[in-house]
Amino acid sequence: MTDLGTWPAGPGAQPAGPPSGSLADLLERVLDKGIVIAGDIKIDLLDIELLTIRLRLFIASVETAKKAGIDWWETDPALSSRAARDALTEENARLRARLDALEEAGTDGKEAVR
Repeated sequence: MTDLGTWPAGPGAQPAGPPSGSLADLLERVLDKGIVIAGDIKIDLLDIELLTIRLRLFIASVETAKKAGIDWWETDPALSSRAARDALTEENARLRARLDALEEAGTDGKEAVR
């Protein structure tokens, strides 16, 4: 007979295996370290390349992404109210400078605007 001394005894006992983590543990590890998924899609017709799509997906937490130098969501006006305010402030400053230049040139802007 085979020695099964390593198996736990008792009802409902399971054999010992590698330690398993929960989905939350796996997600925490991925977000902490980050993961990159890369792939290319090519569509050819009679050896003529019609379309190439390169996909790069970086999954990480905000802190990990910032460590990697990725923070585009902070400067995109569609995603950040602070970036939208900054864009409006910058546009306002450009318009004021343009108005000042027109006033210095001796026009009140009415001839330039039609």
